[in-house]
Amino acid sequence: MKTKLLLLVLLSIGYSNANAQLYITKTGFAGFYSKTPLEDIKAENNQVVAMIDTDKKLLAFSMLLKSFTFRKELMQEHFNENYVESDKYPKAVFKGSFTGVIDLQKQQVYNIQIDGTITLHGVDKKISIPATIEMRNGVLTGVAKFQLVPQDFNISIPSLVSDKIAKLIDVEIKVECNPKK
Repeated sequence: MKTKLLLLVLLSIGYSNANAQLYITKTGFAGFYSKTPLEDIKAENNQVVAMIDTDKKLLAFSMLLKSFTFRKELMQEHFNENYVESDKYPKAVFKGSFTGVIDLQKQQVYNIQIDGTITLHGVDKKISIPATIEMRNGVLTGVAKFQLVPQDFNISIPSLVSDKIAKLIDVEIKVECNPKK
């Protein structure tokens, strides 16, 4: 009798852990865009590490700032040396949770709300943004678009170039995560 009870408990634990899914990627996308009448700045990073725990509704992202590429080499140099100081602050990190009901058995797009803390340039800032999450063919895709203010992260823009950099920077995150095996 004890053996049957133990087997039943182990099976139920295994079943509940099988439903708890952790999805990960090391090739997520982060991009930002600044548009002003004087200059447009666009940068992309395709080496974003992301983790989404659908059971606990937690997510985390991390990216090396030096992995952003720009169309002009001088922009990339100024970004790393003068603005984000990537030698001193090498990563941007987000840790948070999401709300909203998702059914991973259904292949559709779900609107969710993400709340958490972004750490950039040594500054932690709480953010709350809308996003979407979609399960398609076993791949969990998350997309978020939002704006950040450089000054919120103690990133100073010299007055000489302040007209060339937008006050609000458009940010896009897109990750395609596979189940962790």
